[in-house]
Amino acid sequence: MIWATIILSRGNWLVPAVGFWVAVCLFLLWTYWRAPVRPSVRTVGILFKLLGLATLIFCLLEPLWSGSKAQPGLNQLIVVADNSESLQLHDSGNPQTRGEALRALLTGSRSSWRDKLQQDFQIRRYLVDSRLKSTADFADLAFDGKATSLNAALRSLADLYRGQPTAGLLLFTDGNATDSQGPALKTEGLPPIYPVIVGNDQAIRDLAIDNVAVSRTAFEDAPVSIQASVSATGYRGAKVVAQLYDRLGAAVDRQTQSSRQEEETLMFRFQVRPERAGVSFYNLRISSENELGQFTNSALSAEATLANNHRAVAVDNGQGPYRILYVSGRPNWEYKFLRRAIESDTQIQLVGLIRVALREPKFNFRGRSGESSNPLFRGFDRKDEMTERYDQPVLVRLNTRDELELRGGFPKTAEELYAYQAIIVDDLEADFFNADQQALLQRFVSERGGGLLMLGGAESFQQGKYQGTPIGDLLPVYLQPIEEPAVSAHFRLNLTPEGWLQPWARLRNTEAEERTRLELMPPFEVFNRIRGVKPGASVIATVTDPAGKNYPALVAQRFGKGRVGALTVGDMWRWGLQNADLHHDMDKAWRQMLRWLVADVPERIDLQVEPKPGDPNQAVELQVRVRDAEFRPVDNATVSIKVQRVLEGLRNTNVLVMTAESSPNETGLYQVTYLPREAGGYQVDVTVTNAVGAEMGRARTGWATDLAGVEFRSLKPNRAFLENLARQTGGEVIVPADLDAFARKLPFLKAPITTAWTVPLWHRPEVFLFALACFLLEWGLRRWKGLP
Repeated sequence: MIWATIILSRGNWLVPAVGFWVAVCLFLLWTYWRAPVRPSVRTVGILFKLLGLATLIFCLLEPLWSGSKAQPGLNQLIVVADNSESLQLHDSGNPQTRGEALRALLTGSRSSWRDKLQQDFQIRRYLVDSRLKSTADFADLAFDGKATSLNAALRSLADLYRGQPTAGLLLFTDGNATDSQGPALKTEGLPPIYPVIVGNDQAIRDLAIDNVAVSRTAFEDAPVSIQASVSATGYRGAKVVAQLYDRLGAAVDRQTQSSRQEEETLMFRFQVRPERAGVSFYNLRISSENELGQFTNSALSAEATLANNHRAVAVDNGQGPYRILYVSGRPNWEYKFLRRAIESDTQIQLVGLIRVALREPKFNFRGRSGESSNPLFRGFDRKDEMTERYDQPVLVRLNTRDELELRGGFPKTAEELYAYQAIIVDDLEADFFNADQQALLQRFVSERGGGLLMLGGAESFQQGKYQGTPIGDLLPVYLQPIEEPAVSAHFRLNLTPEGWLQPWARLRNTEAEERTRLELMPPFEVFNRIRGVKPGASVIATVTDPAGKNYPALVAQRFGKGRVGALTVGDMWRWGLQNADLHHDMDKAWRQMLRWLVADVPERIDLQVEPKPGDPNQAVELQVRVRDAEFRPVDNATVSIKVQRVLEGLRNTNVLVMTAESSPNETGLYQVTYLPREAGGYQVDVTVTNAVGAEMGRARTGWATDLAGVEFRSLKPNRAFLENLARQTGGEVIVPADLDAFARKLPFLKAPITTAWTVPLWHRPEVFLFALACFLLEWGLRRWKGLP
């Protein structure tokens, strides 16, 4: 608003003037009261007469209109122009792009508003895209910025001009900031902002990939799910096609949906199975069915832009191999079928530790005279300290990495046990483990984050006397004795409602096919009764006896950093005995269950890519957590990081090598920030060495950036954001056509450095013309009504 006041030069005449005016009012009331006219005519006549007389009396007091305005040349005005790619759009019915219209405003030959502002203010000009940069005259507007860091630019300007006389900030933009997802913009210290909105609010015909989410499951047929949210504007009745390609450009999948509304969000879901372990990259492309193949030719497309029609997708399917230790109290069919099931899975390595003979009581020697070793080893040339004695169980090691692995039986140290990602315990009593081993196994799950699965053998659960032990505390079921008699029957397996939601528990793609599969499964005969399920545990499957009573069959829960499962059925091997199809289903079920067991188990070298919230350039923080063999944080390691962009169908040789710095807030955490310059997929490899230079481990992952997708997330100007910004800072939104009026008004708005101005109202002809008009109207009214 314009700040001004009225000053009376002859204020000492105010009281006589008011008294004279009151006397005249009384005289006029007496005169008109006697006139034979209606009250309404009498009131209008008095009003005109009094207004004219009051104006003349007011002029006798010599009033002055006084205020302040910005001191010419002493205040600064910041002018910021949006230089991002989103200004290349054409609004509906406008042959000019938004950028061309903005360039005409800022650099055109006829621009009186720029001249007026130049006279009154020191103009400071800036461009904003991915960063803020100064400019001399806006001649370098190119509208090629990959991002619009509007919030960051405003904060930088607030810091830069803090304490300086700044009258305002004139902001030319569409308001679509790419850093709006971060912390809310703090307007403290900002001058009044006057946004000039570039573009209109009419819908523009366009298809855009809004968001892509990647989830990894243990479902073997399609372990990776890619879900894309696509917005379709102006495509009512048209078919929208989404196509997924691999890194080499080969088509992976294609889906088509019809857009039924003028503005609609379509959801596409792809189920893929990467051909190799580790990081894979895909390219998602969308178009209308009539414009297939025109992903890069904007001239042939009817869309506003093609920049938001494709996106790189990074999929991390796990590096592996994941090592699982199977510990059993006796040779059984379960291990045989389990081992065969995972032979085709290169990501799972099953290491076996199977007891083939129980230990015998001490001093109960039944062998040959002078023989202290177990007769099972008679005839073998094995005379070392590991030759089992009578009082030691006989253990067989299978599929070990080398001759030293498990040589001493079940691991006794964290370094040995933590080398595995999961442990399976089957048909083995609790006394097999000593107290230290049981506590170590509990820490393996809770601290190391490993997985534990107990199978329903004869010596498992309650029969194995695990109640009250550290291992029993891990399990998701209660092991207290059950007074009810044991049930011997045929049990049929069924999924619970929660089990239906777990991809790793299902074997078919549709519910109907899964129900048919469950009906064809053979019944089981060995089942471990449990008292109940612990709070927080999830019952994935149940078994039903002939009487229709249900019992928990597969229960899972989180425990600390890891997960624990309990399979109470003891003869899963029966599933695969009837025919090849059922055998195939059993194998698939075992593979999916083991994949679930090792999912999200941390490694010694754990590499994570964390986006920096609100960063307009989609910078990421590469975080590497380094642990030793006992999974204790290591704070004296050297972490070398290699980052390279993955190009479609090409091998990128441009590799950036960085060294991560140790975090001051977390021991064992090393981090470095990477700023991608181009959209697409990025692969990162980490090599960690210890203090003496020996390699501790490696890790690899990847991520994808979509600079254009974020820039073109919305094609309409963000009017609400700009209006709120103007309101919070004391400014106002300016229409481009009103820039001339704004330039004339701005000097009279609030400014840091001002000068006074004074205008004598009693010299203004408009004032006397107003008084004369009042008298003439009163005179005309009297003549009209025939009054004297």
